[in-house]
Amino acid sequence: MTDPILTVSNLTIAVGEGARRRTLVEDLSFTLAKGETLCIAGESGSGKSLTSLAIMGLLPKPGPRVEGGAIRLGGEDLTRLGEGQMRRVRGDRIAMIFQEPMTSLNPVLTIGRQLAEAIEAHRSIAPGEARRLALEALRAVRIPEAERRLGQYPHELSGGMRQRVMIAMALALEPDVLIADEPTTALDVTIQAQVLGLLKEIQAERGTAVILITHDMGVVAEMADRVVVMRSGRAVESGAVAPLFAAPHEDYTKGLLAAVPRMGDGAKQAVPAAATAPVAEIRDLTVRFPLKGGLFGRLQAEVHAVAGISFDIPARQTLSLVGESGCGKSTTAKAIAGLVAYGGRLSVDGRPAENLAASARKALRRDVQMIFQDPFASLDPRMRAGDLVAEPLVIHAIGSPAERRERVAALFERVGLSADAMRRYPHQFSGGQRQRICIARALALRPKLIIADESVSALDVSVQRRVLDLLKELQAEFGIAYLFISHDMAVVENISDRVAVMYLGQIVEMGTRAQVFGNPRHSYTRRLIEAVPVPDPARRRTAFPRLSGEIPSAVRKAGDSPVRLALADLGEGHLVAAE
Repeated sequence: MTDPILTVSNLTIAVGEGARRRTLVEDLSFTLAKGETLCIAGESGSGKSLTSLAIMGLLPKPGPRVEGGAIRLGGEDLTRLGEGQMRRVRGDRIAMIFQEPMTSLNPVLTIGRQLAEAIEAHRSIAPGEARRLALEALRAVRIPEAERRLGQYPHELSGGMRQRVMIAMALALEPDVLIADEPTTALDVTIQAQVLGLLKEIQAERGTAVILITHDMGVVAEMADRVVVMRSGRAVESGAVAPLFAAPHEDYTKGLLAAVPRMGDGAKQAVPAAATAPVAEIRDLTVRFPLKGGLFGRLQAEVHAVAGISFDIPARQTLSLVGESGCGKSTTAKAIAGLVAYGGRLSVDGRPAENLAASARKALRRDVQMIFQDPFASLDPRMRAGDLVAEPLVIHAIGSPAERRERVAALFERVGLSADAMRRYPHQFSGGQRQRICIARALALRPKLIIADESVSALDVSVQRRVLDLLKELQAEFGIAYLFISHDMAVVENISDRVAVMYLGQIVEMGTRAQVFGNPRHSYTRRLIEAVPVPDPARRRTAFPRLSGEIPSAVRKAGDSPVRLALADLGEGHLVAAE
C-alpha cells in the first residue's frame, strides 16, 4: 500500500455539555491510500455519516463537534482549519456525494449552471470555460446527450441520472478523495449496478481514493478493498474485505453478514402450499393520469401508469410485484386499496369493488390494508403509538374502549413491542420499531390482504430481516395474503410464493418463485437478477452493466391505446437504461 492520502486518528465527536454531553463517535482511526476504496459499514446511528461530515467540515452548528483526534489530508489537519480555509479544500481536494440527489441539487437552477458554479468556486476561469468543463464532467460519467442535459433542471432527470450529475459535480475538479454516503440506497438495482460500475471506472482512470459509506453488505463485497465496521460510534472490526467476509471476528459483523438476503435462499424454503381461493382478483386493471395544458387546461396527453394487467392473490400466499421505479407497482397497489381511480375489474373476497356506495366501500377497506415505505411519514407525530394502532378500530366502530385497548395491547405484543410502548410517540422509536407499529396498525382490522409497498427498503439489513420474519409469522398465524412490492430482487426471492415482473405499466413475466428465479424467460427479468450485488468478495463481478438509450415514455396522446409489450420487445441491446 502507498502512503495514505487521508489519515483519521482517534476521532471523537460529541454533542452537548456537562451532564448532557454524549459521545457520538469515539476514538475512530483509519487510513485511505490513493486509488483505494474503503467501505465504512454499519447500521443507522452507528456514526458513519457523522464521520463523513466531520471529514468534510460539515457538522451542523450548533450541534455535534469534533472534540478530539485529527483528520489529515496529506499533511494538513483539517480539524484545525477555519471555515474559509475548509471552503477551499471542500470540492477541490475532497468531495462528497450524498444519498438523495434531489435534496442536494438546486431545483431552480439548470444542471449546467450548478456544475459551472462548483467549478468557478475553485477556479478563476471564464464562464465559457466553466461550461466546457461542466460538459466534460457529464461526459465522464457517461450521461447520454450531455450537452442537452446542461440546460435541463433536476426534476427533468431520473433518479439515476441525478445521481450521475452529483458524481460529475464531485469529480469535476478531480479531487484526491471522494466520499460517497449511501450513494445507491435510493436507486433501483439496475441503476445501482451502473452507478457502482461508473465509480469503479472513474477511480481506475483517475486514481481517486474513495470512502464508500453503506449498510448494504452486498455493495461492500462488490466495491471494498478494506472495510471498517461501525457500531454505536465505535469501530468494532476492520480489515481487508476478503478475510473479513470469510472469517469475521466480532458477533456484530457476523450478524450483519448473516442478515443479508442472498439469491438462492428462497429455493431452500418449503414449497408453497397449493393455491387457495383468491382473496383478490384483478382483471384488466388500467390507471391513467391526465396531462393538461394550454390556455384552457385542456387534456393533451395521458400517463399510462398501469396498462391492463391481470392477476390473482391467493389466501395465505405472497405475490410480489417487482420492477424499477416508475413501472407502475405502487400505482397498482393504490388502485387495489381504492386510493386512485382505475379501469377494469377488481374484487376482494369475492365482492366487486367498483361502483360501491360509501358504506360498502368503507366495509371493503377493512379487508385491504397497506404498509408504506416510510413508517415515520405514515404515523401522525402528535398521536401516541397506542392511539395510532387503535384508530382504525375507532373509525370502524369496533369494540368498546376497553376492548380496543386489549386488542391493541395484544397487537403490540405480537409485533414484538411492549405494552409500555403504547404511551410513546413515533419519534421515540427506531425505524424498525416504527415499521412494527405500522404492521400492528394494518393488522388491527384483521384484513384478508395486506399490501406492503417497499415496506423494508429503508431499513437496515438486520432490522429488515426481523421485519420479514415477522411478516412470514403473521401470515402463517392469521392466513393473510400479501401483495409485496419491491425492487430488491434478493428480498423478493426470499419472501415470495409467486412473482410478477412489471415494466412500463405491464406485467412482462409472472410465475412461481422457482419459475421466475430459476428459469427467467424475459431479458428484463434476467437483467434485474444479474444486477443484484452478491455479498461475497470471491464472486465479485468483473464487469458492470453499461446500458444505453432512453426508457420509453408512458405518456400517450389522449385516447391512444398503450403500447403492448411482447417478450421480444425488450431486447438485450435496448434493455431499459431506466434513464
